[in-house]
Amino acid sequence: MSEPGFWDNQEDAQQVVSEVKRLRAVLEPYDRISSRLEDFETMMDLAAEEGAEKEGLKEAQPIAEKIRKEIAQLEVQTFLSGKMDRNDAIFTVYAGAGGTESCDWANMLLRMYLYWFERRGFKSEVSEIQPGDETGIKSATVLVYGDFAFGYLKSERGVHRLVRISPFDANNRRHTSFAAVNVLAQIDDSVEIEIPDSDLRIDTFRASGAGGQHVNTTDSAVRITHLPTGIVVACQNERSQHKNRATAMKILRSRLYEREQAKLEAEREVAYKDQDEIGWGNQIRSYVLHPYQMVKDLRTGVQTSNVQSVLDGNLDDFVNAYVQGEQR
Repeated sequence: MSEPGFWDNQEDAQQVVSEVKRLRAVLEPYDRISSRLEDFETMMDLAAEEGAEKEGLKEAQPIAEKIRKEIAQLEVQTFLSGKMDRNDAIFTVYAGAGGTESCDWANMLLRMYLYWFERRGFKSEVSEIQPGDETGIKSATVLVYGDFAFGYLKSERGVHRLVRISPFDANNRRHTSFAAVNVLAQIDDSVEIEIPDSDLRIDTFRASGAGGQHVNTTDSAVRITHLPTGIVVACQNERSQHKNRATAMKILRSRLYEREQAKLEAEREVAYKDQDEIGWGNQIRSYVLHPYQMVKDLRTGVQTSNVQSVLDGNLDDFVNAYVQGEQR
């Protein structure tokens, strides 16, 4: 990369940069853990020489626990070997059966995942959001940037079910709501997807929002319809129509790539087929707030009674179990 002329060919240079990033994602955590293990061993040897093994063990316990967690995380990462697992992701949540209840539940899920992105060190950017008629959201799309973002997030694809006493029911009855999550891998320019202008219908409109400064006064939001497939994508988070169009095209390219992969790779057909009905019988995870508190993943069996922690973005146990179980 330091050679003169490295950037003369942008396409080749970008592939090299991507490969370096991929290698560093493996080597740097390994080197960091190896160094900490050496320091840990040295600390225990010094404690033994000074006859302070008991005090040394007490001091070493939290350090050892941290190293164990890092090793476990590195082990999970080794399972992410899919072609697109290292890519950034396009995350979408949709409200399903349940009307106002499901719109509110979709909004709760969006909040949960935004917290999880922050915990994981992922950068996230809400590119498009459709408010519910009364409350919550009908749908939202988030661009997620970070190593293995797609590899981890693909575990969350499916229907999520909520059971609770409805805050919108004057009779305090229990309601069941559904929302769905879909995840695509963002594809870079090295993947060739030809989209003729004649295949596109591009509409502009005024961005919607909560009011005040967050509502554009110009038609900067962009909606793109791919005529041959009927795929529709939209972006309204930027005030610039040009930026919104570029983001919408990025999402469209990823959706067309996903569609093509579904046709070409039979083993991925189920993972990439059209979204199942967002309702009974299709859920991957249940979140129960009443009459008891429990979050349970129906694929892996992982469960916890600390529902609030999960809703605050503590999803690692669910995600890691799915990633490891899928490969094993």
